[in-house]
Amino acid sequence: MKIFPWRKWPTFSPSFSVVALLLLLMLSACTFHITPPVATVTETPEAATEPAPPPTNAASATSTVTNTQETNAPVTERASVTAPTDEYDGIPVGFTAEGYPYRGSPDAPITIYEYSDFQCPFCSRYFIQTEPALDRSYVRNGTVRVVFRDFPLVELHPNAPAAHVASLCVADQGAALYWAIHGRLFETQAEWNQLPDPAPYFANLAVDIGADQAQYQACIDGGEKEAIVAQGVAEAMEKGFSGTPSFHFVREATAEAFPLVGAQPYEQFAGLIDTLVAGGTPETAQEESGNNEIPFWATADGLKPDPDRPSQTMAGDFYRGNPDAKVVVIEFSDFQCPFCRKHTLETQPILDEQFVATDQIMWVFKHFPLTIHPQAPAAGAAAECAAEQGKFWEMHDKLFNTMQEWSVSDPTPVFADLAQQLELDVDAFTICVTGEEAASRVQEDLEAGTPFVRGTPTFIVLYNGQGSIIPGALPAERFTSILQEVLNSVAQ
Repeated sequence: MKIFPWRKWPTFSPSFSVVALLLLLMLSACTFHITPPVATVTETPEAATEPAPPPTNAASATSTVTNTQETNAPVTERASVTAPTDEYDGIPVGFTAEGYPYRGSPDAPITIYEYSDFQCPFCSRYFIQTEPALDRSYVRNGTVRVVFRDFPLVELHPNAPAAHVASLCVADQGAALYWAIHGRLFETQAEWNQLPDPAPYFANLAVDIGADQAQYQACIDGGEKEAIVAQGVAEAMEKGFSGTPSFHFVREATAEAFPLVGAQPYEQFAGLIDTLVAGGTPETAQEESGNNEIPFWATADGLKPDPDRPSQTMAGDFYRGNPDAKVVVIEFSDFQCPFCRKHTLETQPILDEQFVATDQIMWVFKHFPLTIHPQAPAAGAAAECAAEQGKFWEMHDKLFNTMQEWSVSDPTPVFADLAQQLELDVDAFTICVTGEEAASRVQEDLEAGTPFVRGTPTFIVLYNGQGSIIPGALPAERFTSILQEVLNSVAQ
């Protein structure tokens, strides 16, 4: 089976693209792979990167694999450096010549442009969990300067634009006051995000941090900040960002720019910063600027059955169905994701009966545990350990059926009980689960999927040398219609 490079896969036929667009409108997932403003998506409660409002003209939308993160590209607009005007929490703060608030040294070798939404829960999570560590490690010592850009997703977060306007009106009274209300808006998000009119709440916040009430209110009444907020949104969209939070890293010495999308763990930020400071090119950028070869696990050789490991491909992934099928579906899943569970329990049995059991589709499983699901990596390891005794799929089903039982601080006893129910050697299983080898296999899957997957469940469909992503837990009838369309195209 010939497979084109990932960044050059052809689109589906026009008829299928229209069907796919309609399906995308109904997606449910813990998080999404967001394409530039050509694909329409629906927000879900656990989306780690929230989608931006859909475009008005969606007729050209497709569901093909799309590169949304251009790397190693020069910055089209760089904020002019100005001297800090104040200090906040021991960090120099000020405004760029364009009026953008920043914190850190203006001489920092790395600038991070943060495109964020005050009402986005994942932006708040980044602010609470990751930003303090970045400040300690890189901002305070002058390595990084952070420039904040307004990117409210109004159709998802109707109170967000007013929050951004409020912050800018406070900014007129000084950089330190700006960063003070910036923090308070994230910290109190749960208190104002559902208010029918958050304006009084924001006014009280401004007074609480020491802003002059009359000056603040005059700014609000003037209505001039709305255009500045809209400018931030337009700028983010021009850079290809379609969700919040998104980050634009700039190595000032060379003007090279690299994106990072989502409320990623601190390690992701630190690794990228360290590479840029050292003069290197981040791994994802190297992949993009290279020959775009697709990964081994999606090649014809990688998908061949391993003669030494039953039900596994040569790439080490578990599969069901006919390995000679002309259509392959590679599922990236998270055992603690409720949408993955919904797919597995409600939709997958129908797909198995109609397509897998009839030898029309080969179905491959890969792990993609999200950081918002703390026990997902351990559950993935439990499945891998059950596989060592020949019962990967049986443990796979058990884990999804008992998600609530093992979603606890220490799931090991629950996993052992599941192993006993499957008549495994529990001692050997427990040693495996608490070891590093199985966990490393789960992590390898996560790293393998990161360049292509932004959420769970995500399905990569390969056929006729083509490929496309289906993000989200679709209803069975819609998933069935997509796959049948693919099979029809293969038969032609």
